Amino acid sequence: MSSEFSADPETTSPKQVTIRGENFRLLRYFSIAALVSFTLVGLALYLMERREIRFFADVQENQSNLFRDAQAELSNETEQTARRGLVKAQEAANVNLTHMIANVLWDAQIAPFLARAQAVSPDRCRALAISDAEAANACQGEIGLRIKSLPGFAELDQRAIATMRNSNVFKIKVFDLRGLTIYSSEHRQIGEDKRSNAGWRSAAGGRAASELTHRDHFSTFEGVVENRDLISSYVPVRRGADNAVVGVFEIYADVTALLEQVKTSSEQLSRLVAANQGKIEQTAKRDIDTVAENSGDLLRVVGGLLVLLFLTLLYIVRRGQGIIDHQQAAQEHRIAQEHLWHREKMAAMAALAANVSHETGNALTVIAALGQQLADQLEGDEAASEAADSIQEQSRRIFRMTRQISAFATVSDRPEYTSVNPVIEAVCYFFSFDRRFRSPVEFRPGEGLPWCDLVPDYLKEVLMNLLPTLAGRIGIETGPCARGVRIRIRVESDGQSLDPEDESLKSSRMEIVGRRLEDMKGTLAIGENGKLLDIELPAVMREDSPH
Repeated sequence: MSSEFSADPETTSPKQVTIRGENFRLLRYFSIAALVSFTLVGLALYLMERREIRFFADVQENQSNLFRDAQAELSNETEQTARRGLVKAQEAANVNLTHMIANVLWDAQIAPFLARAQAVSPDRCRALAISDAEAANACQGEIGLRIKSLPGFAELDQRAIATMRNSNVFKIKVFDLRGLTIYSSEHRQIGEDKRSNAGWRSAAGGRAASELTHRDHFSTFEGVVENRDLISSYVPVRRGADNAVVGVFEIYADVTALLEQVKTSSEQLSRLVAANQGKIEQTAKRDIDTVAENSGDLLRVVGGLLVLLFLTLLYIVRRGQGIIDHQQAAQEHRIAQEHLWHREKMAAMAALAANVSHETGNALTVIAALGQQLADQLEGDEAASEAADSIQEQSRRIFRMTRQISAFATVSDRPEYTSVNPVIEAVCYFFSFDRRFRSPVEFRPGEGLPWCDLVPDYLKEVLMNLLPTLAGRIGIETGPCARGVRIRIRVESDGQSLDPEDESLKSSRMEIVGRRLEDMKGTLAIGENGKLLDIELPAVMREDSPH
């Protein structure tokens, strides 16, 4: 083997191996992990339940609002439909009434008077309306006076009032096809020009038109009335074989009572809608409270199950931790026993080595003295001199052996400031007698090494348990490193090598190696090919340290 203290190219990056692991506190880690996990699960369930309750409440509120809006829209649409139906019905009644009035008055009274009114021209008033509204109104008043002065007006007025008396018709107007008002039960409106009125234009075109209005004050046949709801209808009058439009009637019918009924029905419907809305809101609130209560019950049940599960697992883990602690205590007791046995074994070996050294030392001293005396007495006898020298040499060899055995068997449980070379040398010498090592362990001590503050017996235990796991030629080198001292062990054969991933590293021998290295604050690294082991020990430099 090479005597240089250097790594092979294949083993320049040894992998550090931790043989002895830390004690795993199962109960502590489980308690923390389980408590955090169960708390997170419980919090997630709580937040999800709260979210579901809020979602249900929002759905209930949206449905309630939708129903309220639908009911309000239905109520409003019902009232509007009733109003439109009232207008349509009254319009039909006004059309029938117009036909009746036309049958009674048109041919005998209205048609002759209408023919006489054609002589009155509204053109001047219409021209004034473009530039002067007041003058146009005055002009229409003059036209009204002229029309009222025409023959037959008084008879027409009396017949019209008599025909409409005791009916719901408050006012009647007659227009010619020029849009001129030739008759009105309210005389001051005679002479007005309605040519631009949309209702008149519709009726002149042959289609009746009506609208619902509210009047605070309204002039009727019998005087002025207040706060009345009226439907005014423009109705065409048809005559002749071609059924042509010859004039237009405007009739104001009182529908206040009917509209009051519509309003009353609408208010009843609104109250019914409000009552239904209140019931829906109460039902929604009761459903939300029920959901919240059920959600609370679910959370309590799930929370109870989680607590029960946690306590069950905690009980199991506590039992497991008790078993682990018992096994740990047994292992520590076994370790203490192994250490005690090792100490007792080494102490017995030390006592035996001391006795052997003492007993053989005395005998060897006598033998060495006799050999020297024999050499002195037989001076000049070459054969006797060689025998005496051989006796001296063998005596010294036995002395060295007894000293090495005594050095190896020396037991010390206290840290010593010492060099690692003598300790390693004693172990290598001891293994030279072990039959498992076909080739002796070769030791090459380094020079100028820093000394270490350690228990020598711990280093002996490391080597005594580590070297038997190897097979083949073993070389041990020592040298300095960044931490202090490196002990490099090489295996130069095709035999057994150490694998960092091998479960055999967990064996009792390797556990002892790990414990002792930990006690010495040292490390063990194994090369990638498994045939290079580096042990690094920290060194402490002192002023009085030898070099």
